[in-house]
Amino acid sequence: MTVYVVTIPGTLLTELSPEARTQLVRALRPADPRGTDLGVKEDLDILSFYSGSSAFSLHLEVEAATTREAQAAARELASSALHGVGLNQETAPLGDPVITGIAGE
Repeated sequence: MTVYVVTIPGTLLTELSPEARTQLVRALRPADPRGTDLGVKEDLDILSFYSGSSAFSLHLEVEAATTREAQAAARELASSALHGVGLNQETAPLGDPVITGIAGE
């Protein structure tokens, strides 16, 4: 198994309250890429918003056998966490997951 850092872009089409943001980050915390050398080096946050925009990126660490499995696992984790704060594909559409790093095997 390999540890991958996966970035998933998205856009919020509704307001995310501070409480919902805290809950979302808490749900994603087990996949925090800061636990990897790459995440520390790149200073990756789990959730990044782009200034003046509702666009965001999720940076997640997942363990998988292949890049395709890593992308699928990251998407599932992101979708589940967003759903947990009341967001779905219509209110927070996600883009394609991208492997942004391989942290190790």
